[in-house]
Amino acid sequence: MADTQFSTVSGGPSPDQHGAIQKRTIRVLMVSVIPAGMSSAGVFPVTAPLAKDLTGSETLAGFTAACLTVGAAVAAVPITTYMSKVGRRPGLRTGWLVAALGATAAFIATLLEFFPLLVVGALLMGTGSATTLTARYAAADLATEDARAKAIAVLVWAGTFGSVLGPSLATGPVNDLGIAVGLPERSAAYLLALIGFLSAAVLSERLLRPDPLVTAGGVRDAAAKQKVRISESFAKLWSVPMARLAVLAMATGHAVMVGVMTMTPIHMENGNHEVQIIGFVISLHIVGMYAFSPVVGWFVDRLGALPVIAAGGVLLFIGAEMASHTDPEDSLGVFVGLFLIGLGWSCGLISGSTLLTSAFTSEERPTTQGASDLIMVASGAAAGLVSGAVVELSSYHGLAHWAGISALILPVVAGLLLINQRRNQFRPA
Repeated sequence: MADTQFSTVSGGPSPDQHGAIQKRTIRVLMVSVIPAGMSSAGVFPVTAPLAKDLTGSETLAGFTAACLTVGAAVAAVPITTYMSKVGRRPGLRTGWLVAALGATAAFIATLLEFFPLLVVGALLMGTGSATTLTARYAAADLATEDARAKAIAVLVWAGTFGSVLGPSLATGPVNDLGIAVGLPERSAAYLLALIGFLSAAVLSERLLRPDPLVTAGGVRDAAAKQKVRISESFAKLWSVPMARLAVLAMATGHAVMVGVMTMTPIHMENGNHEVQIIGFVISLHIVGMYAFSPVVGWFVDRLGALPVIAAGGVLLFIGAEMASHTDPEDSLGVFVGLFLIGLGWSCGLISGSTLLTSAFTSEERPTTQGASDLIMVASGAAAGLVSGAVVELSSYHGLAHWAGISALILPVVAGLLLINQRRNQFRPA
């Protein structure tokens, strides 16, 4: 089925065709993000410890793990700009293939014990995370106004399966199998990532037809393609109040999540926890990020985004505080804290993504979504980059505590906006 068959240029699909295309799009995206999520999540708990083994430095360990997020930040705008020109399918395929190249580089780095190549691999694998994040917007391209949060939430929920399996497989049976066949410890996780990213690229390329963005009329014509400017996208984000709030919600949640999660494996290693336990903590954290997203989407569709953003900030604060009061030898506070941080992240991501999608036209969405994801992922990258230094200069407890305090900006801002909305609602004409 040609991508242009139902494009808005030719009048658009009928209502029945529109619904059928949307259902197919959701199904294809769901099966594509599962292996991609498995790959991105699987390399996270092994990258920082591997970098520490190679360098002996917790700062460089945190830096290398943060490169997974830096790579996502760098890739966010190019991927969405490319999508605005050619559609979602080519963008998803290209992003996941670049991530597969990064997994290959990281695997070779473990064989050669060559730290700089591990950094390069981490940066390229970050493209996979950016691409998977972008897929949530593809799910909303054809969704109706009152079903956008649900569409985004369903796709985020689909990532649960791969993202929860990834850390457990990478640190457990896959790692054991790799050691059994003579591979260095932790290296097999990157082979798992290579297979996952390639699978996602092939699935999206073969099955995502028609392209949802093309069908929605969001691909720019030849003249408009030459006018895409990232500065214009940032200006549009800043000019729309609800878009600013959406970016704040997603960026704050991502920064708190990445900052705390980056150093959690090192914190637990210092308490002599086994690698399988560390992998399980990360998996439970990812359950919080993804598994309850349909419930979050339901609340967004019915209560609006502002209450959910406020609730997300509170969850982030409580989770980070629980982690900050857990000694390295203990684990319960980290288990529960990381789970709550993941749930707070989900609230910010789904409510923010829904606000952002509703704020712009189909043609404006890809580039403004890319600019928003750049801010969001860059916030996480900055938090990840400084997390190792904060732990060395202070402690994991201090890192988690101040990350939690920063999350309180969300209930404050959302609460003020809610109060303002209520006043305007009941103000006499």
